[in-house]
Amino acid sequence: MPIGGFVITVAPEEIDTVEAELSGRDACEVHGTDDKGNIVAVLDTETSDAMDDIVHELEQDARILSVGLAYLHAEDEVEKIIRGELTPDLRKRRRNESS
Repeated sequence: MPIGGFVITVAPEEIDTVEAELSGRDACEVHGTDDKGNIVAVLDTETSDAMDDIVHELEQDARILSVGLAYLHAEDEVEKIIRGELTPDLRKRRRNESS
């Protein structure tokens, strides 16, 4: 189960609205904000593909200026890949990188 810490930057006047929307997501927990428009959030998803999908959605939101990864812990997922219990969709990653 990957867990990623992100700094999501929005225009300061959008921070309350975006923070509320992020807090309403199942896989997202907001840990703090500042008056410059930075939101510290943690995404806790079943797979890194699911986390990638959420990040891609956030990047498409016109109110969000940037989504920066601060840390990523995916040890459990790596172990599942090694045991053959999970196969990452590498084609999907390539599609997202080219968009």
